Amino acid sequence: MTLRLLLIETSGRAGLVALAEGESLLATRRLDESRHQARDLAPAIADLLASAGWKPRDVSAIVVSRGPGSYTGLRVGVMSAKAFAYAAGGALLAIDTFAVIASQAPADANPLDVIADAQQQKVYLQRFERGAPVSPLVIRPAAEWLAEGPAPWASGPGLRLHQGRLPATVRPVQEALWEPRAESLLALALKRWHAGERDDPFAVEPLYLRPSSAEEQWQARPASPLIPIPDGGNA
Repeated sequence: MTLRLLLIETSGRAGLVALAEGESLLATRRLDESRHQARDLAPAIADLLASAGWKPRDVSAIVVSRGPGSYTGLRVGVMSAKAFAYAAGGALLAIDTFAVIASQAPADANPLDVIADAQQQKVYLQRFERGAPVSPLVIRPAAEWLAEGPAPWASGPGLRLHQGRLPATVRPVQEALWEPRAESLLALALKRWHAGERDDPFAVEPLYLRPSSAEEQWQARPASPLIPIPDGGNA
């Protein structure tokens, strides 16, 4: 049976959906970054499936980039992938976004720091060597990362904010490789598929590390004063 895959990537400003048969990427559609991915994602998937003549149950596996990245984009992408896998019966493969970005770097880009904006002057940060992580994913103040010595190479969408602050000893990867590509997402998914790995649709969650800004503001709000409740007027 032909291995058919649906790929969903919504970690960044502009998401994408794609279809693949085995190692062959058949079609890719980018979501308009000026519009809401929540509105565009489902129609884009439906159009791709219709163009290929596939029904949802023809999809062997749904591959989703799980972050880190945009809170809203990741929620939309991961929840859509989980719902599709549950409804259509396909397998689910959740892939770390930074692993995808690291896999795209040149072979001599070692060690490599991958960064993304974590807001509040902070970055998501993870170090890789030859495409493999050698440190856990963390959130650090950008100034602290820059002052304490980044890796000799850097990549990731966070460079759009911090490329001009990089020390002279750090080389940025080509800008076209800062965002995850469909072919790279497919390659990592196929490795997991052939290794027999699958993810539980009920257990997969976006990779955030911390609450969203809205959640942090809610948690930091002043506690409401307690209002005494009358005892019913008993004398």
